[in-house]
Amino acid sequence: MGFSKQTIDGIDVAGKRVFVRVEFNVPQDDTGAITDDRRIRAALPTIKALIAKGARVVLASHLGRPKGGPNPKYSLAPVAVRLSALLGLSVPLAPESIGADVEKLVSELQNGQALLLENVRFHPEEEKNDPAYSAELAKLADVYVDDAFGTSHRAHASTAGVPSILKSEGKPAVAGYLLKKELDYLGNALDVPKRPFVAILGGAKVKDKIAVIEALLPKVDKLIIGGGMAYTFYKANGLEIGQSLLDETSLDFCRRVLVEGAGKIELPSDSVVGKDFSNDTERKTVKVANIPSDFQGLDIGPETIERFSGIIKNAQTVLWNGPMGVFEFSNFAAGTRAIAEALKEATAAGATTIVGGGDSAAAVEQLGFADDITHISTGGGASLEFLEGKVLPGVDILND
Repeated sequence: MGFSKQTIDGIDVAGKRVFVRVEFNVPQDDTGAITDDRRIRAALPTIKALIAKGARVVLASHLGRPKGGPNPKYSLAPVAVRLSALLGLSVPLAPESIGADVEKLVSELQNGQALLLENVRFHPEEEKNDPAYSAELAKLADVYVDDAFGTSHRAHASTAGVPSILKSEGKPAVAGYLLKKELDYLGNALDVPKRPFVAILGGAKVKDKIAVIEALLPKVDKLIIGGGMAYTFYKANGLEIGQSLLDETSLDFCRRVLVEGAGKIELPSDSVVGKDFSNDTERKTVKVANIPSDFQGLDIGPETIERFSGIIKNAQTVLWNGPMGVFEFSNFAAGTRAIAEALKEATAAGATTIVGGGDSAAAVEQLGFADDITHISTGGGASLEFLEGKVLPGVDILND
C-alpha cells in the first residue's frame, strides 16, 4: 500500500499562500527553553521546498494543552526563534492565529517568506473543529499542506476543517514530505515487511495496546512484550507479581492472546525489581516466577536482554513502541538502552528499524541513539492508531 495522497511536488505554489499544519509541539523545560527540537527539524524539508518554490508560507501548530484561552506559557515564541535559526531565515510570530492583524501580516508576505501563527489551541474551537474558526483560518490559504503526522489522528479545525473548506472551493489539500515519509515507513512495515518482522511493545498498560497487539499479531514473526504491561501477562499466566503494575481489566485478553500467539509472543524471563518506585530504592534481579510480594518490576533483567537482543539482531524489520522499564530512572534504564543498542546493530546490518513515537522516541533520543535508527516517528498516538488500522482524519481528507 504505497502512499496514495498527493504531495507538494504535484502542485504549483509560486506566489500562493500555503497554509502548512506542522507539529511544533516540542518539549520545554521550566524556563520555556526547548529541550528537544526534533519535530521542528523534521518539518524543515517541506518548509524549505515551499520557500524554494516561491510560496508564501503560513505555518500553524499547537503547543501543549492551554485550557480554553491564551496562556504565555504555551506561546510559540521560542519555536519561532529556533525555527528561524534552523532555516537561516527570519520567521516572525503572528500575535494570533486569526483576525484582521493576522490577515494583514499574511497579505504582506513576499514569495519565499514564512510566518508562524500563534498557538491554534489558544482557541477552544480548534479542538472542536468549529466551522467558524476553520473558516477564519481558511481565509489565510490558497493551498493546504498537512505535515503534522502527530496530530493527523485528530479531526481538529487546523487538521480537518481547513482542508475540507479549501477542497470545497476547488483548492488543493496535499501532504508534506514528513507526513509522506511517516506513512511510507509505517505502511510498508505493515504491508510488505522484510522478514523476520519483529514488533516490540512496552509501556505501562495492556489496555492501551490491545488494538495494536490484535492488529500486529497476525503480521509479525515475533512479538516482544516488555515494560509494565508484561506483568499483567504474568498474572494471566498465574504468576505472582508482587507490587508490579497490574491492568486487571485486561487479564482475559492476555490469556486469549497468549494462546493465539503461542510461538510468537516473547515475554521477559527475569526482572529487575525495586522496593519502591524511585531510582535509589533497594533493587534486585529475580526470575519472573520469584518476584517478592513487597517488590515491583521496574525493568527487564540481563537474561531477557540477551534473548530479546538476539531476536532483534536477526530481524529485517523492527517496529518498537514503548520502553522496557522505567528508563527515566538511571538504575532501571538498562533494558530500554539495550533494546536501542540492538536496534542500532540491526540497522547497521541492513534492517529497517522504526520507533513509533511517544516514550520510546523520547528514550532513544535521550539515550543518544536517534541517528542509529532508520526512522523515528514524530507521532505517538497517531502511530498507534495507524498501526491499529484506524483511519486518520487528517490524512483521509487530503487529495488523492
